[in-house]
Amino acid sequence: MIRLSTKGRYGTRLMLNLALHHNGTQKATILKNVSDEEEISIRYLEQIIIPLKINKLVKSIRGAGGGYILARDPKDIKLSEILHALEGSCCLVECVEDDEYCERTKNCATHKVWEEASHMLKAYFENISLADLVTRAKKIKKHH
Repeated sequence: MIRLSTKGRYGTRLMLNLALHHNGTQKATILKNVSDEEEISIRYLEQIIIPLKINKLVKSIRGAGGGYILARDPKDIKLSEILHALEGSCCLVECVEDDEYCERTKNCATHKVWEEASHMLKAYFENISLADLVTRAKKIKKHH
């Protein structure tokens, strides 16, 4: 079975946490607070934040009141971008993006199935914004 790594799952929770604190303000959040709220090791968060910064999904603020903020409004950040930054390509098998990966690609009955499934999965993640996750999180919190 295909699974997201902890990097993808925890990184999405990190981004959601920043989005929950966003509220239209640019108040930075420190990783220690994210670590406490999400119960994720601060050391792991320090690793995960790097590809998110490189992919311009978060910005770091230095000095007093420093920490991390979202680089864009939550409605403008897609789950597909977060997962791509942390997990790489959204393909179920290597041959979907690289025809050279397998010499059987052109004669493979299953290749088209993997290709279609990969496109469906990618489209699904592209249709979920960070703002959508905030809405889901607030609904869950309201019911508990």
